[in-house]
This record gives sequence, C-alpha cells and structure tokens, in this order.
Amino acid sequence: MKIRQLQREEFEAAIELSQYAFQFTMPPEDLEKAKKKFKPEQTWGIFEGHELNAKLTLLPLQVYIHGQVFDMGGIAGVATWPEKRRGGMVSRLLTHALEEMKTAGQSLSFLHPFSFAFYRKFGWETYTEYKKYVIPIDKFPAKLKTEGIVKRDIKNISELDQVYQSYASRYNGMLVRDKEWWQERILNENYRTVVYYTDAGDPQGYALYKIEDKQLNCDELVYENETARRALWTYFANHDSMITQGKFIYVPADDNLPFLLDDPRIQQETVPYFMGRIVDAVAFVERYPFEQIGEETSLTLHLTDRYAPWNEGVWRLTITTEGQGHLARVDTSNLSDNALAADLKLGIQALTTLMLGYQQADNLSNWGRIEGSSKSVAALKRVIPIKQTFLLDFF
Repeated sequence: MKIRQLQREEFEAAIELSQYAFQFTMPPEDLEKAKKKFKPEQTWGIFEGHELNAKLTLLPLQVYIHGQVFDMGGIAGVATWPEKRRGGMVSRLLTHALEEMKTAGQSLSFLHPFSFAFYRKFGWETYTEYKKYVIPIDKFPAKLKTEGIVKRDIKNISELDQVYQSYASRYNGMLVRDKEWWQERILNENYRTVVYYTDAGDPQGYALYKIEDKQLNCDELVYENETARRALWTYFANHDSMITQGKFIYVPADDNLPFLLDDPRIQQETVPYFMGRIVDAVAFVERYPFEQIGEETSLTLHLTDRYAPWNEGVWRLTITTEGQGHLARVDTSNLSDNALAADLKLGIQALTTLMLGYQQADNLSNWGRIEGSSKSVAALKRVIPIKQTFLLDFF
C-alpha cells in the first residue's frame, strides 16, 4: 500500500468515498462544480494498486493566536471504505499528515471530529466550543435608535473582511479568511447579509442570516463595538411581523447576551466544536507571544507525543522578559533516571489546550493532565496569556 496525493482524474474515486462515508448524494450540477474546484494536491490517499482505500484532505490555512497569525493545517474529509476499516489506515494518514504539516511550517492543526475520543488518541484535543440560542421574537433585545445606518445584501468582501478581521483577532483559533474562502464558503446564495455603517461610512458590524418558516437563522453576528451590535439587533427586531423566533448559532462561549435581555430565560446550548493540536512544539513556542512578567522564566518540560516523535523528550522552556519563548532539547543520554525528572510532565494535548487558552495550567494539574509541583504549575500559568477561544468556520 502507498500513501500519495491524489491526481485530478481521481476526483470520482474521492467523491464516491466521501458520499458513502458521510451519507450524502451530490446532485449532478453540484458534482460538476465540485470537480472544477477540486484541488488534488490537498487530498492524500492510501492506495492498493490503483484502488483508493482511505483519504483525508489537508488544507493550508492560517489562524489568529493572541492577535498573531499562525500557519495551520486543517484536517478534513477523513474517510475509509468499511471493509478497509480497523486496519490502521487512518493512523497512517494522520501520521503522514503531521509530517507534511511540519515540513510545510504549519505548527498547528485543527479538525472537526466525528469522535473526540478517537482523535484524542492521535494528539488532538478540544480547543473551542460555541453557544446556540433560540429566542422568541418578543424576547429580542429592545429596539434602539443608533447613529449610522444598516444596509441589506452587501457582498463587498473587503468591507465584510475588514469587520471580520477586527473581530476574529480578539479570539484564539479564528481563521484568517482570504477572498476565495469568502466566495466559496461564506457568501452562500441561501444567506443574506446586513452591514452596519457609521455616519462616516465605516463598516463596523455585519450579520449572515436567512429566514425560513417564520424563523430567522443567523450563522454570523460580527461586530466591533456595542453600537454596531445594537444596530444589528434592532434590524433583526424589525422582522417582528415576519418571524416568531430567531436561532443564533456559532456564538462565542463568553457571550453575555442573556444578561442583557429583559428576560434571560431563553433556550441555550453549549456545543463542543473543534479540536486542535500543536504539530511542531519548537516552532510554535518560538512564535507564541508569552506574557511579559518582568522577569525571565525557565522550566524543564517532559513532553510526550506518540505520533509526532520530534516533540517527544525533555525540553528547557525559556521565556525572556519580553515574552519571547524558546524550547531547547535537554540531552538526557548521560543522565540517570533520577536526574531525568523535569519540573513538569505533560502530553501534547495538555500543552495545546493550555497555549490556545481553552484551559489553564492549575486546572490541568488538578485533573492530572500536568504533573509537577504547584510552584512550577503557577510559574507556567503566569506566562500564558488568557484569551477566549472561538471559531466561526467549518471545514
């Protein structure tokens, strides 16, 4: 068996496997569009001769982490024919993908799991969740007159992206969207847009929504400030003769809307969403903006990572007074077992969820995900900046 990238003429084999594995049927017209957009170099497969047995897609993406842009490998479309399952093919594909991402300089990887437990075995860990609201129209925020105007059906990508970038950089794990991503994945013909502009014509908020069966379905409500938020909610409330309720999904986990409502007893749900994984710990730490605490921090970490062995081992983590981090491998070849003891022991999953901001060091220590003294755990916690994780996209 051989792992290789697909070729253009293997589109049909790939889509046939996807349709079977994910239980959908693509109409002929959509099939033709998908064929034209097919990027074979992004799909890796395991072949037995010319037969495709399993595949995954590896997307070259970028994300915001503490306001900085990191290269990220997005894993999608993982599928195996049922008669070929339980043979370790996905394990081989994921291991190969990690090697490819490391070579490409993608120090981070995200995926949407069919099973959290399955992908945890390979080093991915939960990094974000979102809230979902269902709000009756009579419980919408009150209509308020604001400065500026709102305009419907604006498809100007540069204006939408200007607002999105300002919003996305406030969170850890949001995608950097390019023009193609907006065109192919966001501005769906079934959805409408509304944009809030200041009196000076500056876009500061937008929403992506549709109305079906007297329900307003909003997938994105993005705003730079409270004025923009209020203006967009007033726009939604003005649909009171058309809808009975609104469904709002992909809401940040720290959203405070219920507190702001006259009656906060609305239907709310928290949904675990994407998983993340540090691919290359050395490269990730070098770019990561640690907290500047006025003194240098130095800790030894015993890091475990079965599927990315370049991350395995004992490392010295040094963080300068300016927040610049560095990982240097500790040579343990001449040390006794007693001397191998590091300040902290943790797996790649704990390191990932810690540095992305989804969990904090003391919690991970209490749960047994980090081993070490309370002093070392506290030292690590001090240098990890706190920021909410979020993701609006899907792949």
